[in-house]
Amino acid sequence: MFARIRYFVDGKGTNRTMVRLRALLRSNEFYLIPLALVIGTLAGAIVTLMAEIAQIAHVVIYGIPIDVRLSANTYISPWAAMIAPALGGLSLGIMEWWRRRLKISSAVDPIEANALRGGNLSLRDSVVVSSQTLISNGCGASVGLEAGYTQIGSGIASLFGKFFNLRRNDLRLIVGCGAAAAIAAAFGAPITGAFYACELIVGVYSVGSAAPILAASLAGALTAQWLGGAPYSIEIPKVSAVGVEQYLALIGLALITSGVGIAVMRSSPAFERLFAWLPVWLRPVLGGLIVGGFALVTPQVLAAGHGAMVLDLFHDMTIGLVAIIIALKVTACLISLASGFRGGLFFASLFVGSLIGKFFAEVLLLISPNFAIDPLVAMLTGMATLGVAIVGGPLTMSFLVLEMTRNVDVTAVVLAGCIVTSICVRFMFGHSFSTWRLHLRGETIRSANDVGWLRNLTVERLMRSDVGKVPSTTTIAATRSEFPLGSRPGVVIVNNSDEYVGLVLLPDLFSSDLDTIADDIQIIELARLTEIVLIPEMNVKSAMAVFDEAEAEMLAVVDSTDSRKVVGFLTESTARRRYVEEIDKATRGVLGALS
Repeated sequence: MFARIRYFVDGKGTNRTMVRLRALLRSNEFYLIPLALVIGTLAGAIVTLMAEIAQIAHVVIYGIPIDVRLSANTYISPWAAMIAPALGGLSLGIMEWWRRRLKISSAVDPIEANALRGGNLSLRDSVVVSSQTLISNGCGASVGLEAGYTQIGSGIASLFGKFFNLRRNDLRLIVGCGAAAAIAAAFGAPITGAFYACELIVGVYSVGSAAPILAASLAGALTAQWLGGAPYSIEIPKVSAVGVEQYLALIGLALITSGVGIAVMRSSPAFERLFAWLPVWLRPVLGGLIVGGFALVTPQVLAAGHGAMVLDLFHDMTIGLVAIIIALKVTACLISLASGFRGGLFFASLFVGSLIGKFFAEVLLLISPNFAIDPLVAMLTGMATLGVAIVGGPLTMSFLVLEMTRNVDVTAVVLAGCIVTSICVRFMFGHSFSTWRLHLRGETIRSANDVGWLRNLTVERLMRSDVGKVPSTTTIAATRSEFPLGSRPGVVIVNNSDEYVGLVLLPDLFSSDLDTIADDIQIIELARLTEIVLIPEMNVKSAMAVFDEAEAEMLAVVDSTDSRKVVGFLTESTARRRYVEEIDKATRGVLGALS
């Protein structure tokens, strides 16, 4: 008995248990479900805590009632409106200045992590980003907390995945579970959370991923509900059946919100350039002062806009007032993000979209009563379609409306609008706001689909370093003697400085046409592909494009674009075989098969 106790105390029993547990998790995706439940529960608790902290900050700073959202207040203190965002911005500016001084790399978000890094996220960076998002929203900047929610949820999930040494596909799936739980907890909408993960974080719908993601999403929503986080629901009265004319009008609204979404994303680099001349620590201070000035016109520009959206849904507003709030809110969001505040446009896009829908309905009514549409349906359609344009995820937004309203009739119209918006934005622009910001940093990804394996599969990993080299002055006969037929695909020809000058395939070297002159002709006379080479940093897809263009079976690999020093060679057959193998592995991951 005492021996058994010592066995577990010294760690051997624990290590053996962990090895078995890791093997179990890697053996079948079914065993990921309990892990997903744990992650969902933790994410739901943290999301509820962050939401409560933000609300308390609003109450303390702005003196609002505890049960009222910041953006729903009719009046706030001008001093608080100007000072709070500026001080919050100063703290964020100092943090960013310190990060750059220490040369710490920027944090990776869940989409980038799943697309390029196989789900590998730093929990430390996730905590920092979530804290900065909380500071930004808490001081009143025009950003939402949803980006912080998904960041910390995904960061926790990635930590668990790395601890259990999950496969690449399983780690990406678990990161999706963390994001799903976070969104589900924020809105009390488990289906929305699940589709958010599938569409935006994992990048695909698959049978194998459905159960863990749904389990995490449900766990997150139930945990938030149990801890007192009320689901974000809207009581929608029964709406009449939507006719063909209204469908057509709402499709027109979807096209309008598509254009607005693209304009917002296109404008973000211009707003960033406005602050580029300032010291990095001062940018969010100025941004906070501008947002505070907007808040003096209407408090609806502050924070994400949860309270303002519910307020505006059921209140009559003039067309001019709606237009002013739209303009101020969009500008405030772009200034907040461009100046250095942390957060996202998830809920802000829903809020602005609902106002665009309200504006659209009122304009149609002014034109002719015959064109009138239900303002409530127009607001919900505008909300979801602008969400699709900026955030992405047509099914995510459609199910969000369904879970918020519990109204199937409205959801059917919204789904049609979301589909139109998704097609339009994909055709005209091709990015969501998240991937557009990555694009501005030099990345080329357009979704969370796993392309990291492609970038990791470089020429350096595929090439053979035992390259056969021969000086350019060597005769054909001497080369034949040194490299017998069948010993390798070909030999590389180098000059006196050991630099690449061409290559020759062994079948060509041993051609019978050369037998009579082999002792007199130098190998340089057979040199091919004298200017076409590969470099180690190329990925396999780029390498195959070079093979196709050169119609080559083998290419030399040189040290860099500025060097001609040969470090290896790669054959076309090797590159294509490895590419197909990796494609097959990725496809099995999409279909839910074991890797």
